Amino acid sequence: MPLDANRPLSGPTAPPMMEAPGRPGIAPTWTSSAKDVVGCTLGPARLWFTLGFGIVTEIYYPRVDLPQLRDLGFIVADGAGFWVEVKRLGTYAIKLAAPGVPAVEILHTHPRFGLRLRVTPDPLRDVLLVEATLTGDPDLKLYALLAPRLGATGEGNVAAVARYRGRQVLWAEQGPFGLALVAADSRQRDAIGAASAGYVGFSDGWQDFATHGALTWEYSHAGPGNVALVAALPASAVLAVGFAATKQAAATLAVSSLLEPFDAVLLRQVSDWQAWYALANARNPVRWEAPEALRDQFMVSTMVLRSHLDKTYPGAMVASLSIPWGDRGSERGGYHLVWPRDLVHCAGALLVLGAEDEARNALRYLIATQREDGHWEQNQWLGGRPYWQGKQLDQTASPVLLAAQLAERNALGGTEVGDMIAGALGYLLRHGPASDQDRWEESAGITPYTLAACIAALVAGAPFLPLRSRWLALTVADFWNDQIETWLVARGGALAEKAGIAAHYIHLAPAGVLTDPAALDASIPLHNQPEPRSIPAKDLISLDFLHLVRLGLRRAADPLVLDSLRLADDLLKVETPSGPAWHRYVGDGYGESDDGGPFIGAGRGRAWPLLAGERGHYEVAAGRDPLSLLDAMAAMAGKGGMIPEQVWDTEAIPRRFLFLGRPTGSATPLAWAHAEFVKLVVSRRAGRPIDAPAAVARRYRGQRRPVRRSVWLPQAPIVSFLAGTRLVVALPRPAQVHWSIDGWKHPRDIATVDSGLGLHTAELRVERLPPDTALDFTWKWRDSGMWAGQDMHLRTRAG
Repeated sequence: MPLDANRPLSGPTAPPMMEAPGRPGIAPTWTSSAKDVVGCTLGPARLWFTLGFGIVTEIYYPRVDLPQLRDLGFIVADGAGFWVEVKRLGTYAIKLAAPGVPAVEILHTHPRFGLRLRVTPDPLRDVLLVEATLTGDPDLKLYALLAPRLGATGEGNVAAVARYRGRQVLWAEQGPFGLALVAADSRQRDAIGAASAGYVGFSDGWQDFATHGALTWEYSHAGPGNVALVAALPASAVLAVGFAATKQAAATLAVSSLLEPFDAVLLRQVSDWQAWYALANARNPVRWEAPEALRDQFMVSTMVLRSHLDKTYPGAMVASLSIPWGDRGSERGGYHLVWPRDLVHCAGALLVLGAEDEARNALRYLIATQREDGHWEQNQWLGGRPYWQGKQLDQTASPVLLAAQLAERNALGGTEVGDMIAGALGYLLRHGPASDQDRWEESAGITPYTLAACIAALVAGAPFLPLRSRWLALTVADFWNDQIETWLVARGGALAEKAGIAAHYIHLAPAGVLTDPAALDASIPLHNQPEPRSIPAKDLISLDFLHLVRLGLRRAADPLVLDSLRLADDLLKVETPSGPAWHRYVGDGYGESDDGGPFIGAGRGRAWPLLAGERGHYEVAAGRDPLSLLDAMAAMAGKGGMIPEQVWDTEAIPRRFLFLGRPTGSATPLAWAHAEFVKLVVSRRAGRPIDAPAAVARRYRGQRRPVRRSVWLPQAPIVSFLAGTRLVVALPRPAQVHWSIDGWKHPRDIATVDSGLGLHTAELRVERLPPDTALDFTWKWRDSGMWAGQDMHLRTRAG
């Protein structure tokens, strides 16, 4: 018997309490990462929803990083032993109510029935509406299955079947969160029939059907624990799932939504999104054009990007509204975090679409979460609290590039960016060019992607700095740009010989390469491996060097780029029925195991669709049409157009839903992949990589700029420098630099000058020294009068 929320729970009139057995239930997990659709409203509602396997999966509230529901699914049964859980059928079609609008129609088919689901969030309330219509065999009944995960956990949830203000309601609570499911028929009357609460794996509705072939249990409550709810429905009903601070408040919102016709709510959702597209289109009309065959995917990708934006923290975006391999664990973190790099890629895509407000808010959010020393954390919760705390220099460079992109379009909207840029560039100068982690968050060293991002940020950010700071930023940018091939090119060796080339870019060089070219022979430990494994740096290959071209540091036709691309294609490219895709680097371990099992700390890296997008941007820079790569990215998307983080790259394993060129259990969708698709469409139209900073193109024109100064930094010392250049010594505190070119017979002194970027520089005018001249220097700290305690020994070299 259900509980009446308006009556006391004790005394002679209280209904009997029937707690479900099996507390606390089995260990909770999330659902599969394979999403068909993700979406939200553009109204005040703070709710995000996902669909997978034709049902509702995670719902997020009140922020985009807080999943509160595992899934809302359906069973169809005849009460006489036949029953089907519709998500396991796999025979469904899905379509959007309008292009690029997250309001969805799903059609499940079975020989005995059809089930039509229409899904839309309520733009005004924190409620998701599902209109369910069962047709076919009249003996069949429809049942809803609901699995709460309030507080982003399957533990400690309390669920109950109750009556509230005259309606049957399924609800749950945990901590400061409440959930309520109500249903109505065509006349907006209560539509929930028999119902039960239970513990997952023991007394939940699915177990009841698995045991009895029918709904026979009617437990009034369950919890705390891993709980679930089930309810019988009529053949046609509208369900409302509401969220609030209490279950009663959630029920109020849900009932309120039911009292408005479903089609009226749906129309509001469609109208709001179409108005947003029209506004963005008016700001950037030419850049919206996409080939006819890719138009739907372009709209879906735009929808995915806009749907990942939070409302409590405007401008913040999580990496994915999915949980990689989520059906194997209960971790909340996953991809429900902000990575500055991913955020900048996504904000940049929104910017080129004309969504200037959203891009500006992303920049403002980044400025607000910048650390005092100028960097950003590896990733963070929406409020700015760090999660993983690795240091990745490209993530500090990226916000500078976003600010520059906005400035190029005169779209900063009054946001002052000078202090942010000074802090970020100062951090890059004090810590670069080697990064504690590469962009894949694994190895320390110098990588082409990170170095390209740093150089581009120094150049693009320089105009926002005072003259004294600008000089140092550009000086270091020019020097690092000149050193790319010294640090990041392997010459000769087995790989080059086999490929028939003389030299090639590598994925990562140890920091030791700054002083010793032989450091490329050192082994780099590979991550996520079943057993410890390493590979010489000179043999570690990736596509990261393509960013040298994309950001304007090297020409697409540069012979070294062409040779490196040939080698990378040989080692990393995978041909699939969907089209070509590429692995991140040789020996990657982030992906399913060989038998298709989920990634649990070790595995084999699979192919990434976003790398097809990066390769496509290279094709644009080379003056070629990237259409085939756009086609490939679209073909790799899931049923609803969700582009995955990874696709399966070997023989199919049907029992694990792994098929060549199709999504794996990794994050689907990956917002960054959708950003790459959108930007590639726009870049194709523009005839150039659309996110390349104009300042970098003007300064370098795809090649080295003649260097007038070499730079010595404490974290990046050099042992030789080009004859004909001056030497800039940069120190973290004011100092007197003591130097000599004749073995200390006639030493000289020069005081450092504050650059305004956390470094104090001295410029040694030694440009007339011939090659193979020794130079020694040390310094005395001005504040303490203490000497450095060591001499630095350098030698000039011929160009």
